Parts: sequence; C-alpha cells; structure tokens
Amino acid sequence: MANVRRTVLITGCSDGGLGAALAIAFHEAGFHVYATARNPSKMKKMAAVGIETLTLDVLSDSSIAACLSKVSRLDILVNNAGGTYGTPVSDLSIPEAKKLFDVNLWAHIAVTQAFLPLLLKSAGIIVNHTSAGSGVAIPFQSVYNASKAALSMFSDTARLELEPFGVRVVDLKSGYVKSNLNFHTEGFQGLPEGSIYAPAKETVERSMRGDGLEELGIPARDWAKQVVQDLLKEKPPAIIWRGASAFLAWIGTFLPHGMLDSTVKKSSGFDVVEQKLGKRI
Repeated sequence: MANVRRTVLITGCSDGGLGAALAIAFHEAGFHVYATARNPSKMKKMAAVGIETLTLDVLSDSSIAACLSKVSRLDILVNNAGGTYGTPVSDLSIPEAKKLFDVNLWAHIAVTQAFLPLLLKSAGIIVNHTSAGSGVAIPFQSVYNASKAALSMFSDTARLELEPFGVRVVDLKSGYVKSNLNFHTEGFQGLPEGSIYAPAKETVERSMRGDGLEELGIPARDWAKQVVQDLLKEKPPAIIWRGASAFLAWIGTFLPHGMLDSTVKKSSGFDVVEQKLGKRI
C-alpha cells in the first residue's frame, strides 16, 4: 500500500497543552492525527487546522473502546494525558495520590492494551510521556515523579516484551516546557493545618504550586518539533530527553546518587525552606 498516510493518536490534547503541540507538529509533518481529550470542546484549535478530534476519557474503559472503534489504522500512539499533585510526603492524601497514579500510569496501560492490536499490524511505536523528573528527587513532587517513574519502568519492560513483534516503545522524558499546564495549581489546597512545614508555609506553597517553573521552559512548539523529529528517525531512541533541564537530568543518571541535590534544592526553592525551618544536621 504505497503512499498510505501515517497515523498518530495522542491523548490529552486540550488546546494550549503539550498534547496539542505534538498534534500540530505531527500534522505539519504530514501525519493523519487523531487528537483526543475527555472534553472535545477544548480542542477547537486542533479542529480548526484540520486535525481530527475524538473524545477519549483515558479513565473510562467504555470511552477507550468507543474511541478505538473509530480508528482503523495506527502507526504511533502517544500516551500524553496526565495530571499533577504537589505536596510534602508527610501531608499527602493517599486517596488523591492513587487518583494521580490512575491517570498517570494505569490509564496509559489500559489505552496501550486497547490499541496494541493496531500497532502490532503496523509494527508501530508506543510513546509514553513520562518526565525528566522521573529519576530525580524533587521536593514536594514525590507522587507526580513516582507515577512517572513507574510509567518509565513499564515502558522499558514493554520495550523488551514487544521487540519480537516489531513494536518500538519510547520513553519521552520532558523537562520544563511552556504550556497552559501551570504545575500543581488545579485544585490547589495548600498545606494542611498542623503541617511540619508550617514555619515556611509561604515558600513551601510556592514550590508546591511550581510558581515560576513556566518561565524556565522552552516554547511548546519548539519542544514538539524536536520530539517529532526524534520519533521520525529510522531508529527512534528508546529514551527521548527534550525540554529545559532535561539534559541536566540525563547527566544526573551518570552521577553518584545525590549529586544533583543542591541544584534541585535551589531551583525548587527548598534551600530557602531549609533556612526557614532551621536545617538540622
């Protein structure tokens, strides 16, 4: 079948987000793009440029099945949908943490299982969007980073398991990228009463929200173009590092454990938190 247009399905494509940036980059690269989101009304910009939009709630088996029924061929699946949750380990809500794992981990596996038959036919690519922070200890991001670290291990294992079938699995580890996802602000509740971090409440809550992180990122359009270029290589890398600070996180994988602690503390504001708490050695 010569000149068959390659296809990609991306989850979490609300306008202004990273999924939307990837959808546009793939569209510009000549792909037929299935941009999906739980609420299709949030993908108006995708539809306006000719991208096909589909409803997909990654937490709903029936929604996944309905979306699958509308896709006859698939070359690349990008598991991008996700959420955030910033809080100290001492204060986190386990039920809320489980909800984040549902969307950042189990939902991706459910979507992958559903679309795997199509990817087996095309000898396609599965892209799991994790994070450059999946291997870096960052204060107040334990649940988010742990969910991404878990997805990273699932990805690497699936890479081996699906290799005999010609399906590639890619771990997309992104650093800071400018988007409409203002880290940890949706439903932000702040420190609970009685938190051991109360003496540094204002500084801690700024870090929990990720205030200022959006200023560190590269433009989403630039990030998306780089990612698509990586994925369209004859042999895409098993791990893609893109976005601000991603290179530093990659370097950290070769350094002795804890070597990046001082850098992370400064960038997250935790050095100020330590000062206000009166660091105990």
